[in-house]
Amino acid sequence: MAEAVNFDQIFEGTVEPGKEPKKLFKEAYEGAITALSYAEILLNMAIRRYGSDHPVGYPDTAYFLPVIRCLSGEEIRTLGDCVPVLNKLRAQVKEQRTFANARKWGEATWYAADIIEAVRYIRNTPEKPLHTPPWTGFLGDPVVRMYGTKLVDWTIPGEAVIVGRAKDGKAAKKLVDSFMAKGLMLFLCDEIIEQLLEENVKLGVDYIAFPLGNFTQVVHAANFALRAGMMFGGIKPGDYDAQRDYQQRRVLAFILYLGEHDMVKTAACMGAINVGFPVITDQEVPEDQQIKDWYVSQPDYDKLVQTCLEVRGIKITAIDIDVPITVGPAFEGESIRKKDMFVEFGGQKTPGFELVRMVGEDEIEDGRVELVGPDIDGLEPGSRLPIGIVVDVYGRKMQEDFEPVLERRIHYFTNYGEGLWHVAQRDINWVRISKDAYGKGFRMKDIGKILYAKFKTEFSAIVDRVQITLYTDEQKVLEMRDVARSYYHKRDDRLKELQDEKVDTFYSCTLCQSFAPTHVCVVAPERVGLCGAVSWLDAKAAYEINPHGANQPIPKEGVLDDFKGQWESFNQFCFNNSQRNITNVNFYTIMEYPMTSCGCFECILAMVPECNGFMVVNREHGGMTPSGMTFSTLAGTIGAGAQMPGFMGCGKSYLGSRKFVPADGGLGRLVWLPRALKDELRSLLEEAAENAGLGRDFVDKIADESIGTSGDEIMSFLEEKGHPALTMDPLL
Repeated sequence: MAEAVNFDQIFEGTVEPGKEPKKLFKEAYEGAITALSYAEILLNMAIRRYGSDHPVGYPDTAYFLPVIRCLSGEEIRTLGDCVPVLNKLRAQVKEQRTFANARKWGEATWYAADIIEAVRYIRNTPEKPLHTPPWTGFLGDPVVRMYGTKLVDWTIPGEAVIVGRAKDGKAAKKLVDSFMAKGLMLFLCDEIIEQLLEENVKLGVDYIAFPLGNFTQVVHAANFALRAGMMFGGIKPGDYDAQRDYQQRRVLAFILYLGEHDMVKTAACMGAINVGFPVITDQEVPEDQQIKDWYVSQPDYDKLVQTCLEVRGIKITAIDIDVPITVGPAFEGESIRKKDMFVEFGGQKTPGFELVRMVGEDEIEDGRVELVGPDIDGLEPGSRLPIGIVVDVYGRKMQEDFEPVLERRIHYFTNYGEGLWHVAQRDINWVRISKDAYGKGFRMKDIGKILYAKFKTEFSAIVDRVQITLYTDEQKVLEMRDVARSYYHKRDDRLKELQDEKVDTFYSCTLCQSFAPTHVCVVAPERVGLCGAVSWLDAKAAYEINPHGANQPIPKEGVLDDFKGQWESFNQFCFNNSQRNITNVNFYTIMEYPMTSCGCFECILAMVPECNGFMVVNREHGGMTPSGMTFSTLAGTIGAGAQMPGFMGCGKSYLGSRKFVPADGGLGRLVWLPRALKDELRSLLEEAAENAGLGRDFVDKIADESIGTSGDEIMSFLEEKGHPALTMDPLL
């Protein structure tokens, strides 16, 4: 992370003395006073009812009241802890209407809103939640971390916080559809949520479009951004200047302030400006009441989206795709249930496959999309068809090793379509098209149009021509599936040959250094990146595509410890690329100098001393673990580039690797997994256990949360099953 500057310098000269927007500042001042007074009333009522020692906070976070924790460093644990914070804020509110004071009023409003919302959450219970889907309210740490990779690799180019009410429902839908199509993350507050729901716009965590709630719920957009700064930017609690500098530079957020203005909302907008987020309003505001680059009026709805992007400096490189649905990463998590499905393909219910193959320049026509077989017109809802997707690519810099890298992108690109659903890959791919998408006019060739546009946009460095062929004729699908399988077998044989010992180079991945500045991920043939998304071949291909990118070769030179996996070249690379923080790294143990962890890891591997073994917990698991910590607490402890013996982030597939912590005893050390993760990885773990001489029944010797969530609770189960970890050398 770049060294923080005096952040307030960016505001200097923005508002000339004597030319302050007096009406705007008057509104912000009154809004701050109102917010502080409301917070004080609610807090006093809560203290009278529950007592000053009553716990206060949000669910699923290690950051207490996050706005206060991030900006001032204070740990608010009880209702009584809120009192001195409010007193201090009220004393700091100066009436003189200057831009500097206005920003402080905004900050005070953020603090007040954090307290107001935390007090409301005292009444939040599983039986009677404050918010029910699609309304989200506070977004827990797992949700913040869920999108870490997308923020790191700029899949999500920016964040729009939309507050208020659009001029009508159709205008609201048009705005949000445009932002979604451009891949932005959305935070929604107030009446616009109801407008969008009435227009049947898909909202919720799965669509990275969060309907927070009304009034002070907008603070949950603020605490989301601030936690990202701490989680991924390595910013310490209370490092005020560094946090504001990080938000302005790295979290490309803006506020879209719609409809009639309210003094508390206006004050909250000043809080956004205070951390570097500009405000754009659809109201007609005289020029002398605007603030250049920070508070901007754009009443023309046709220009509103572009104005927002330009004011915040967000660059969108995607090209328009001529299909009747919205296309963007917002829809990647969309599920299409059977009742909402118009037609499905593959999924082992009908034959299916997908293949990316490199062809010669005379074998391809750029932009051609061909359908071989029937289209979906006239089918009955719930119908099934075979599916074959062939993406032929030609490029002067294209290589065969890049084929599987591109092929995996079919999954992501298809899921970007609103009303499309894609899971799995190769010859077990499974695709659904929703009734809604079909009703809008979506047809088979539109899948090809999406794939063509995305491949041309995202792989322009190696792809010069792209041609898409879609197959729905069963005989042709079966014929081409055999062709695809020949490619798969050839690749698998190549991967089986790839072992750590058989290559002389591993690859770095520093994509996450924007958020974890001292983290250096090292990817090997038998160890996927911590995020689970970058294999050795992927990293090698990425280096070939962009030699100056995040994936760099690290030759294995100067072996220091072959058993634990330490090389002089790795130590030197990690030292030079971790801000000179990490001096030694062992690649095959987590007990001494383990690899650093970022925050985007799929799982966390941690020792369970009582059981002489290791546990693994995945991001999706929200419960307690035998480490005595939940996933989110563990992640907050070991993330942001920390090197902690006995703890390390990892990808899910690493559990099935021949090189799973071999210096610590390998797979036989695994004593606990969440049940859902065990079920998900069962076949992988059974094969790995058999190869390790543990027997396929080893998986049933691993405890899960149904057995217990502490070392003492699971010990009797491990003893009964004869778990091998109990007879291994002590970990400590």
